Amino acid sequence: MPFGDDVAMHVKRTAAIVLGGGAVATWLAGAATSNRPLPDPIVTTPKAIDARGADLATEIEKLRERLRPSTTPRAPARNLFAFRAGAAAAAPAGDQPAAIVEAPPPPRPAEPALKLSGIGEDVDNGATVRMAFISGEGQLFIVKAGDAVTPRYRVNAIGADAVELLDLTTNTTRRLALR
Repeated sequence: MPFGDDVAMHVKRTAAIVLGGGAVATWLAGAATSNRPLPDPIVTTPKAIDARGADLATEIEKLRERLRPSTTPRAPARNLFAFRAGAAAAAPAGDQPAAIVEAPPPPRPAEPALKLSGIGEDVDNGATVRMAFISGEGQLFIVKAGDAVTPRYRVNAIGADAVELLDLTTNTTRRLALR
């Protein structure tokens, strides 16, 4: 008999679980399909910052329209690159002599940016020899009288506060002073 009571208890427990599960399923189905009316939607008024954002959006749209105009520009009424074309055609080609125009001198090469950074003195065999420190063209030149500073210049003289350079292309003197 103990075996029969055990089976009856399992049947009762299984029936209780099935009935309880069915009741929960019925309750959930009823809650999901209620016949109650839906609540009214919540309407919020836009804040001031949203209004400023809308104003900014309209200003941006105006700017975009201004940047891409809808009308095409009109063609110019005259040729901007022709100088006095009408006056030259109206002038008589009679007995006026042609003007002689000299060719402009060739352009001088640009002078490189040179700066006198300092002057130093050294005693060599009892004689004082001055050296100039010249910066330019991304380099530092340490030169004495007669040395070349770039392929274009040669040092003529070094004074206490200035250096004279001879421009080998134009044969002119350039003076660099300490600042």
